[in-house]
Amino acid sequence: MSMNSVPPSLISPNIFPKKLMSAPLKLGIMASGNGSNFEAVAEAIKNKELAAQIKVLIYNNSSAKAAVRAENWSVPSVFLDHRKYKNREEFDREIVQTLRQYDVEWVIMAGWMRLVTPILIDAFPDKIINIHPSLLPSFKGINAVEQALAAGVKIAGCTVHLVCLEMDSGAILMQAAVPVLPDDTSETLHARIQVEEHRILPQAIALAAQRQPQATVMY
Repeated sequence: MSMNSVPPSLISPNIFPKKLMSAPLKLGIMASGNGSNFEAVAEAIKNKELAAQIKVLIYNNSSAKAAVRAENWSVPSVFLDHRKYKNREEFDREIVQTLRQYDVEWVIMAGWMRLVTPILIDAFPDKIINIHPSLLPSFKGINAVEQALAAGVKIAGCTVHLVCLEMDSGAILMQAAVPVLPDDTSETLHARIQVEEHRILPQAIALAAQRQPQATVMY
């Protein structure tokens, strides 16, 4: 099947932001790898699709391309190597301190490959957002795309959700579904899912803020 004949994706809830007139959200983005979702958020802000400012990028792998992307967008970045901390709690305390140093209000996990502890969750209650490459609650954890292919599902996708202690189990904000094609590999399916990740992450951030009692983002 050619890309021209691929069925369209499905996004739910299907909302499109109007002009944003509110004070910008103060975002801290955490990434472990390529950082394409960091770039998607930055692009949405530039295009006035999301009223926000990226205050800082935190990354935990020295080779993470996300740091290069942050530099290109003139966003401060901080490297925190999780290997240098005694435990996850000590690492999360350093993360919280860094986020507070940069006056962050919302934490966006955009390809952050570390489990979190109550230290981080309690510091930003209901204000930590994660993007995961599956239609949760199916295929939690690592290698979600490979899990989907191994299970033989015909529809895959991605989920933006609030973060809680249980891995990939927080309240779902938005999902996008894509078809699984007969000749898909993990690379081709993941690439198609990533297109949807880039679409829904900025919208889900705005949606989450809208649901807060003192929301700063308008639709």
